Amino acid sequence: MTRFTNCLTGIITCILLAVAVSLFSSTAAADDGRTIGVVATTSMIGDVASEVGGDRVRVFTIIGPGVDPHLYKPGRSDVARMLGADIVFYNGLLLEGKMTDALIRVARSGRPVYAVTELMDEDSLLSPEEFDGHFDPHVWMDPVAWSQAVDVIAAKLAELDPAGAPEYSRRAEAYKAELEKLDAYARQALSSVPEQSRVLVTAHDAFNYLGRRYDFEVLGVQGLSTESEAGVRDIENLVNMIVERRIPAVFAETTVPDRNVRALVSGARARGYTVALGPELFSDATGAAGTYEGTYIGMIDHNITAITRALGGEAPTGGMNGRLSLIKSESDGRRR
Repeated sequence: MTRFTNCLTGIITCILLAVAVSLFSSTAAADDGRTIGVVATTSMIGDVASEVGGDRVRVFTIIGPGVDPHLYKPGRSDVARMLGADIVFYNGLLLEGKMTDALIRVARSGRPVYAVTELMDEDSLLSPEEFDGHFDPHVWMDPVAWSQAVDVIAAKLAELDPAGAPEYSRRAEAYKAELEKLDAYARQALSSVPEQSRVLVTAHDAFNYLGRRYDFEVLGVQGLSTESEAGVRDIENLVNMIVERRIPAVFAETTVPDRNVRALVSGARARGYTVALGPELFSDATGAAGTYEGTYIGMIDHNITAITRALGGEAPTGGMNGRLSLIKSESDGRRR
C-alpha cells in the first residue's frame, strides 16, 4: 500500500480537476454584483479563502472547530452546500478521506473543486517512512509551505473571477507577508527551547512539518490518521522515552481524545517522573470562529507559544502580537 495511496490521491485530484474544467464554464460570479460563494472543507482553508477573497467572497467552512477531518463524513446538508457553491476548496492528500465520493459528485455536477495542495512543490511535501508511502497532509503546520496554498486559492479565484484578479493577488501577497512574520516569530521562540527538550510529543502525527521547519523531533501516540489506534506497547515505549530523556511536557489536541496523552502522564508518574500536560494544541482545526485562535495565524501562534513555554523556552503569554487569550487565561489561573 506504499505508492498505491499516493497514486490514488493523484487520480482523485485529476478526476476532480478534469470534471471541473470540462463542466464549469461560468466566469466571474462577482461580475454581476454577487459575491462568490466559497465552500472550504477545513477552517484553515476557509480562513485563507476569506483573507484572499475579502469582500468579493462569502466563505462557508464544513468541518468546524474541534472536529476531526480524518473521520468526518459529509451529510446531505454538506453536499447541498457544495452543490450550491461557486467554488470548493479542500486540502487533499487524503486528509478528508471520507469526503472523496462527495467531492467527486460535486465536481461532476459542474462545480470547480480544487485541492489546495495540488500545485505544491513535491519537495515541500513529507512522506515519512512510518506513513507507508502516504504524503503527510498536515502541510499547514509549516507557514512557509502553507503559503503555496495561498497562491493556489488566489489563482483559482482569479480564474473564476478575472475582474477580481488584481485584488486577489494583492491580498494574497499581503497575507503571505503576515505568514513570513509568523514564521520569524516561530523560529525565534522555538529556538529558545533547550536542545535536550526539543521533542514534541502529541496525540497523533500532525506536527511533522513543524518539526522539519523548526528542527524539532516529533512523536505522535497515533499515526498519520486518527483512525489508527495506539497500542499498549506504543504508549509504553513513549513513556520510557519521556522518562529517560526527561521530556518536560506532552500535548493533547483539540480534535483528538486526550486519553492516550493522559496515559503517558500517568505512565510516567508510575515510573517516578512528572511530565506536564501542556495546553491543548490546534492540529486539524483552528479554534472557535470569531476568535484570534479561530484564524490560521492565531492557531499557529497559539501552538508555537504553547510549545515553547511548556518545553522551557521563552515566549510571551500573548503570543507574537499579544492577541492570544487561551494561554493568557491559563497563566492567570495558575497565578491565582
